[in-house]
Amino acid sequence: MRMDLREQIGQRLVTGFPGTELTEDFRRMVREYKISNVILFRENITDCAQLKQLCGEIQALVRRETGHGAFITADQEGGLVTRLPGDAVNVPGAMAIAATGDPENAYRAGLLTGRELRALGVNFNLAPSVDVNSNPENPVIGARSYGDTPQEVSRYANRMIRGLLDGGVLCSAKHFPGHGDTDTDSHLALPCVDKSMEELERTELLPFREAVRAGVPAVMTTHILFPQLEPEHLPATMSRRIMTGLLREQMGFDGLIVSDCMEMRAIKDHFGTVNGVVAAMAAGVDLVFISHDTLLSGQAARAAEQAVAEGRLSAAEMQASVQRILALKEKWVDGMPEGGFDFDAARRENEALLQKTITEVHRPAGGRPALGSAPLCIGCPAYRTSLVGNVDAGETNRFGDGMARALHGSAAAMQPEPGREEIAALVELARRHTSAVVGTFNGRLRRGQLELVARLAEAGVPTVAVALRGPYDLAGLPESVWTLAAFEYTEQSIRAVARVLRGEAEPTGRLPVTL
Repeated sequence: MRMDLREQIGQRLVTGFPGTELTEDFRRMVREYKISNVILFRENITDCAQLKQLCGEIQALVRRETGHGAFITADQEGGLVTRLPGDAVNVPGAMAIAATGDPENAYRAGLLTGRELRALGVNFNLAPSVDVNSNPENPVIGARSYGDTPQEVSRYANRMIRGLLDGGVLCSAKHFPGHGDTDTDSHLALPCVDKSMEELERTELLPFREAVRAGVPAVMTTHILFPQLEPEHLPATMSRRIMTGLLREQMGFDGLIVSDCMEMRAIKDHFGTVNGVVAAMAAGVDLVFISHDTLLSGQAARAAEQAVAEGRLSAAEMQASVQRILALKEKWVDGMPEGGFDFDAARRENEALLQKTITEVHRPAGGRPALGSAPLCIGCPAYRTSLVGNVDAGETNRFGDGMARALHGSAAAMQPEPGREEIAALVELARRHTSAVVGTFNGRLRRGQLELVARLAEAGVPTVAVALRGPYDLAGLPESVWTLAAFEYTEQSIRAVARVLRGEAEPTGRLPVTL
């Protein structure tokens, strides 16, 4: 491996860029610092044709400047966390897949996603989440998890992993050693999980151990403090005890360790992004992400060079990391044919799969409420409880409008946290209709949504509540309310729920978590 130090460091860095075309800043980072890997977000993508062309341009540039191909990465979990454009196929998210009751559906979702990404030029999917969502108050994982027990998470995640690999893309189990038992989002703050090793082994670590045994090629880190594992007030990403001692040595993982984004506030606000990058490399992380600020990757490259010169980064470990990266690139970037993808067939398969995810959580003793001829469909726009997902203007999939079209009813909007006056006005409006269909979105964290459902039932309005993210919204609602879990706020999930409400499909899903 004949590479100078700058080239080696460039292989270990991943960067992003704004817009839908390669920027001059990005080109300069590749030329000067040999940055060899990219992460794409929805802001980079307009449609499938543009994405494929963009990936081709990235590969051509990186190969010309470095002599090797690029990892082109994306967070394509499915459901609410998707980077693919509207003309692509977006499979259901993790909890929705688990609601089908069949792990083979996780395999099919992974296979479909892998083939689609490969056809479009993305070769590394930063999925699945193998976090155990043991905390219902978790603002960032929730429906991104396959469930609240490690056994169920492992059953589904391992099949998803196998599907992605068979589909032709790399994948990573995330977020090590576990982001499921927090009530804080590491995008916004520095969470802490104060559990002993014994406690972590019982829940958080089991799905990672199973994924390692199943041959997952990469594991993504989390920016969380685990004080009983790392006493030096370092998040897992920056902890050698956790990255090398636990994951590499104790668990025997010999694949690629990749970081979550080092611009997240858990790192940026407490340690600094550039310092965090060097610390992550020293901890044993192979591939380090600076997802948004392109020029910051150049600063990180210079800092890593200085750290090697000063002995704070091991030259031997640098070479070992690069060898791991190049070995995977040889197979998954250079050695994998592009492959075709039948979008129409995939859409049909995906629509049938998504219909199986719709779950009846509670049916009133008197049976399903009749919607009548004039239902009022109420929903709030999707909003950010986290910096994960896609809820930008124009892509909010307003539940009220979509459901009203499907049911030939009327639509009404509510705020994410409706107040007393808004609730009273909506109840009065619903009284003039035959029923109410309410879509909740993280209502457990915005209790006004659930208060509205309770007041509608109290007023005698036949009411349906549909949870459009975590099903935890549906716990404790009045007995007279028919409750359904859709697990995602997307146009396709709204259509699937509408089929159930029209009597064209049964809600055959089963709840994968305890409420």
